[in-house]
Amino acid sequence: MRGVRFVMSGQGVRPRLRIVGVVILAALIGLAALFGLLKPIKNGCTMTYMYPTYIPISVTDGSTPPGRYGLYLYHEGWRKIDFKEHISKLSGVPVLFIPGNAGSYKQVRSVAAESDRAYQGGPFERTFYQEASLFRGEGEETESVEYDLSSQYSNRLDWFAVDLEGEHSAMDGRILEEHTEYVVYAIHRILDQYKESHDTREREGAAASSNLPRNVILVGHSMGGFVARAAAVHPRLRKSAVQTILTLSSPHQSPPLALQPSLGHYFARVNQEWKKGYEVQRSPGGSYVSDPLLSGVVVVSIAGGYNDYQVRSKLESLDGIVPASHGFMISSTSMKNVWLSMEHQAILWCNQLVVQVSHTLLSLVDSKTDQPFSDTQKRLWILTRMLQSALAQSFNGVTPMKISNELPMLASKGSESQTSSCPLDWRDDALDRDLYIQTSTVTILAMDGRRRWLDIELLGSNGKNHFIFVTNLAPCSGVRLHLWPEKEKSNSNLPVCERVLEVTSKMVLIPAGPAPKQSEPGSQTEQAPPSAVLKLEPEDMHGFRFLTISVAPREAVSGRPPVAVSMAVGQFFNPKEGAMEVSSQSMLLSTYWPKEIFLKEDHPLAYNLSFAISLGLLPITLSLKTAGCGIKTFGLPDGETGDLDKDKLCKLRCFPPIVLAWDSASGLHVFPNLYSETIVIDSSPALWSSQSSEKTTVLLLVDPHCSYTASVHVSAPAMSSRFVLLYGPQIVGFSFAVMLYALMRQANQWDQNLSVPPLLSAVEYNLEMPSPFLVLAAIPLLSSLFFSFLMAQPIPPLTSFTMVSLICYLLANAFIIVLVVVSKFVLQALALVHTTVKTRFSFASLRWISILASSFVCLKAIRILKLNTTIVMTLVAVTLVTFVHPALGLFVLLASHALCCHNSLCCIMTASRRKESVDQKNEAERKTRSRQESLSVDLSEKSFVETQADIFNHRHGLLILHLLAALMFVPSLAAWFQRIGTGQSFPWFADSALCVGVIFHGILNSRPESSILRSFPSLLGHQLGPHHMYFLAGYCCFFSGLDLAPYKVFYAIAALGYISLTLKISQVNKSDLRFRTKSRIHRN
Repeated sequence: MRGVRFVMSGQGVRPRLRIVGVVILAALIGLAALFGLLKPIKNGCTMTYMYPTYIPISVTDGSTPPGRYGLYLYHEGWRKIDFKEHISKLSGVPVLFIPGNAGSYKQVRSVAAESDRAYQGGPFERTFYQEASLFRGEGEETESVEYDLSSQYSNRLDWFAVDLEGEHSAMDGRILEEHTEYVVYAIHRILDQYKESHDTREREGAAASSNLPRNVILVGHSMGGFVARAAAVHPRLRKSAVQTILTLSSPHQSPPLALQPSLGHYFARVNQEWKKGYEVQRSPGGSYVSDPLLSGVVVVSIAGGYNDYQVRSKLESLDGIVPASHGFMISSTSMKNVWLSMEHQAILWCNQLVVQVSHTLLSLVDSKTDQPFSDTQKRLWILTRMLQSALAQSFNGVTPMKISNELPMLASKGSESQTSSCPLDWRDDALDRDLYIQTSTVTILAMDGRRRWLDIELLGSNGKNHFIFVTNLAPCSGVRLHLWPEKEKSNSNLPVCERVLEVTSKMVLIPAGPAPKQSEPGSQTEQAPPSAVLKLEPEDMHGFRFLTISVAPREAVSGRPPVAVSMAVGQFFNPKEGAMEVSSQSMLLSTYWPKEIFLKEDHPLAYNLSFAISLGLLPITLSLKTAGCGIKTFGLPDGETGDLDKDKLCKLRCFPPIVLAWDSASGLHVFPNLYSETIVIDSSPALWSSQSSEKTTVLLLVDPHCSYTASVHVSAPAMSSRFVLLYGPQIVGFSFAVMLYALMRQANQWDQNLSVPPLLSAVEYNLEMPSPFLVLAAIPLLSSLFFSFLMAQPIPPLTSFTMVSLICYLLANAFIIVLVVVSKFVLQALALVHTTVKTRFSFASLRWISILASSFVCLKAIRILKLNTTIVMTLVAVTLVTFVHPALGLFVLLASHALCCHNSLCCIMTASRRKESVDQKNEAERKTRSRQESLSVDLSEKSFVETQADIFNHRHGLLILHLLAALMFVPSLAAWFQRIGTGQSFPWFADSALCVGVIFHGILNSRPESSILRSFPSLLGHQLGPHHMYFLAGYCCFFSGLDLAPYKVFYAIAALGYISLTLKISQVNKSDLRFRTKSRIHRN
């Protein structure tokens, strides 16, 4: 086995340490990420229940639907119905549900069942429409839209669903295209079915609605959302057949698994059609022709937030695809009445979300036509108002809750409509019930019907000129706030009461956690979490002397226990006192030593925690433990203390802490009732051309009456799992770059008349500092930043972008090292078994096998194939790639590489054993021979072993490179096997063409001495060798990884293949190639 160990003979201690260190780093991150991904997620969703019935929609005569898919109509109810009769009564608003990757049409049941309940129960209560947002985004104005909301929805929703056979549309571009074609057919079939049902009712004399639906609302989950957008721009779709699209956890920017080139091309083509669809149609001369083709289409993308591991929020964004005037993206964490992050599948059944979606879609129906509004801006206004909350993206720009007569109000059931103005009348003659606050902090523990006066000039001194107020009382009906001028300093002749400014409308509603329950009737409960917050700047209070907080009285009801304690806390504060910054060093060290922060009593109510590293990179675990609240347990009678401890007593006095984190990717993240929670956001500032900030600011609302011990700890599992999920595509692209750099190293050594280094040595060499590592990793990063600057693109934060990219590069090296070691071990094991069997068994025992093999080889056809093995293998591989599946053709190429590596190892092992056998038999004779003769024999044997080693090392590198390329098509191959026997189509031309180029690269450069890339003509007097081309290809793969588009690596490898083919064709008539290669390989 001495001949097998040559590959590591040149390795020293330091190279081994580099390899071991990189592998250990990757193992730690991988194990931590696996632990984080397997950890159960608490999403807080409520399960949705239903009684589903699925009615198949038959194919009409003369129509041939594409594919083998199906269309179903959903019916909610436990009673058995007649399908034909039910279909003939269709008169609602058609909504088509499109499942995602490996999804089922039955996933429509949750949202369809809740839509039926919402239609029967009617719209939300009046308070919801008071709290809903009128703003599409920060700083944007909303046009006034006339909209009257009645006490009952105008028409029901008819939910249809397409059965796509559970195919993996996220893995293959051809499947995605076929799904799009069938959805177009389903849309036309649904509209035709309504006309057929209308005609049937007319023939039977039944009452028939005169307004037939002209379009279908599309609701898509995961890849189904992209299919919905692709159907909207399909050339065969009827005009205006789709005007409203709602997507749930759907990727729009690029596919989640961007491995297959055709999948990336299809995404790019559809997105390009959408960009053109919102442009005004003009003639070649520039004159106006028509409005944009998609001017009537509105799109809303609902993201699952940070708990959605399968589709990241960045991919769900509509930026650059749909203008803000026709759509928006919103995260479930910032949706009104939802406020939850959920997993990829949970978004389909999460009751809080599907209820909100159901009411939203029902609100789109016009009472005059019983169909969705045709006005695009009205539909967008309704979607905005029903989904977005009044909270802005940062606390400094909080958008207040609007309480005005312009909002449609809905009275509670059984009551008359009420106006939106506050019904309470605070009179000036009730001063005997007023309280005058002398401290900067005011606390309200009951609805006592009193008004509290705060002197702004007195309490707002010493820099405490900001005011913040949190409460769980209902704004306006439960609590009101007013600003009062000083009567003596006013020049107005109006009474004081008419110069009062009410600021209740500036209050912002925040999601509150569940209210505490009483352990027994009449017992005291924990403080309820706040549900609204108000912040007043010095500019807001300028010109006023007093601030009053008026609390409505609560009438006692005899025989009933009191409700949970009402709460409100206000405070004049200095923002600088509540500003705390956590440095990057503290965050990194908190992985092992948590950072402790003590908040003593009478601390600021609002803390702005600024983290130097984005929580999208380093999620933290924020823990708050009550340290004290001024309650002395020993002062209570023994019978009253019971088993109460300090923590329980403090919860009776102080409201639960709340954390609000704003994220540029998905909006607001709210963590109510926070005592220990992992805080994470969706922003990823380390991505190329990312607009996210490198820092994250978190608003912490804590009761100033209690002291807390806050602990900040970076969660290693959460950090690792998020890192792998976010930057996995980047690691894949870098892996190809690492392999091309290794091939560059091998080619460079060969051109310098040296032996081809082992693949592991070539990979390790690229990690050496400073020269190879900086040239291969740092320079591409700087080049990408310079390119972003030239193209006027957003430049990511330099520190995080550089560090994350370098870590991804190290992980890619570790992955390649593991792949090299494992593959070499398998090849050596097979070669060892082969040579052992061949030498241990006698020739007589295998004679009959030898005779049979000889007779088989003597066949003329077999001899022709044996003499033209390369040509036959090329034809087989290209045929499979072109007509069957690209992965199968790449597997043939891998088999050729593996067979060559196996033969080389077998030759090395056989030569080593033969040499050992000769040494044992002629030991005595060799002692008497001359030194010169012995040396010549050794040189001869060494030349043969070295030649086979060069072949093995070179072919091993090609094997790993093309293995990575084949693995990119494995998901598509799995989807292809699922469709066997169901009428598959040919692969996409782009996939086939690129894989054919990969095959040519492997075949025409299969031996180090005959690599066709060495015959590349000189450029500007410089000879370009294979190592130059591998270097440029490696840079291309590096940029593909930074762009999170690993499928683009096929462009670089296929370019090498087609360049090799071009050079081979141009040198067909050159006869010196074979002679030159022979002399080159037997140089010794």
